[in-house]
Amino acid sequence: MALLLLAAVSFQCSSTWRWLMRVRRHMKEEDAESDLSQQNAIRISHSLPDLQSEPITHEYVQEQKDSKKVLRQTTLPIVPMRHQSFQRQLSHRLDLPIKFSICSLENRSDSSLGLIKPELYKKEEDAESSSTTEMEYAGKLHFALRYDKEMEGLVVKILEARELPVKDVTGSSDPYVKVYLLPDRKKKYQTKVHRKNLNPVFNETFIFSVSYEELREQYLQFSVYDFDRFSRNDLIGQVVLKELLDCTDLEQEIEYTMDILCAMQDKVDLGKLMLSLCYLPTAGRLTVTVIKARNLKAMDITGSSDPYVKVYLLCQDRRIKKKKTSVKKNTLFPVYNEILVFDVPAENIEDVSLIVKVIDYDRIGSNELMGCTAIGADFIGIGREQWLKMLENPRKPLTQWYPLMESIPGHIPSVSSEPLPVSLSCLNSRD
Repeated sequence: MALLLLAAVSFQCSSTWRWLMRVRRHMKEEDAESDLSQQNAIRISHSLPDLQSEPITHEYVQEQKDSKKVLRQTTLPIVPMRHQSFQRQLSHRLDLPIKFSICSLENRSDSSLGLIKPELYKKEEDAESSSTTEMEYAGKLHFALRYDKEMEGLVVKILEARELPVKDVTGSSDPYVKVYLLPDRKKKYQTKVHRKNLNPVFNETFIFSVSYEELREQYLQFSVYDFDRFSRNDLIGQVVLKELLDCTDLEQEIEYTMDILCAMQDKVDLGKLMLSLCYLPTAGRLTVTVIKARNLKAMDITGSSDPYVKVYLLCQDRRIKKKKTSVKKNTLFPVYNEILVFDVPAENIEDVSLIVKVIDYDRIGSNELMGCTAIGADFIGIGREQWLKMLENPRKPLTQWYPLMESIPGHIPSVSSEPLPVSLSCLNSRD
């Protein structure tokens, strides 16, 4: 009986031992498999940097690009670079002594590729020269000039004006004269207002402190205004006298009688455009804010239009840059509130001007001109006055309504008998 019990116990122990060994072996196998999977995972993780090397590099380059974009928003460090771009474009279109380098190419006498053929441009020049600006006669201005050597000043005596146009509903005008010595805009004087008089006698004398040699590069501008107590004063016309060195005398006073000229207004009302101008001399940045327009001409058969505004930056009548706003669909009273920025160095701001066009967008046919205006010192009218005010008040936005016309107002004529320069007509012009 004892032997039987001992045999049963030994059998139970051996069975338990074998079960424990199987469990231990199974656990070892699971541990080995987990170690193998971990090693494989480590191998894969070690290979990840090689696989992701290009995307990481790309992200780093992108960060560099973003940092460059942030730098472009600063002002002073990038002004020379932007001005160099303006100078390159300017020297490309004008014959100016601006230094820049170009690559040298070999002379190929056997090829006519790249040669300019003047006959291709003959028709365009003829068509352009046939369009001259119409100027409206607005009376005569009588004045006298003398240079005082002891005071070192230019003595300007405004004597009288004759045959001025009627500007008030009463059948008369309230004229006065502003006189500027340009391009130094800080030197200006103004006469007294003469009430209800179309032939005012001023007899007022002004002295501009300037050396005799400096007259070689300066000129006089007389702007005749009609005073209005309750609204903006109306510009009657302007007289510009250039070549002051030849027009003044050290010994005696010389009198002049010149026609007062103004840009002829269009008979058709094409609407008005509100613009804001601002110039930052330090940054060399000209900002044109297109605010809104009203009473535009209907160009579509639906009785509406799809207008947008295009602004050209000109230097000596040559286009340097152009920018435009978005298109406003089906409206004659569009509201834009869009800013157009031009980079213009301070040393070039005297030579540039703006041409502003309102154009009707057409998806199928060609875009049509709805009206245009000009802003700058080279034009007669409200655009010239606002331009001079902008330069006199840097960093200050100046907002004004500009009437749209079929053609650009004319250039300011000189005292010589030479014909007026070719106009920048935009009549029937396209986008």
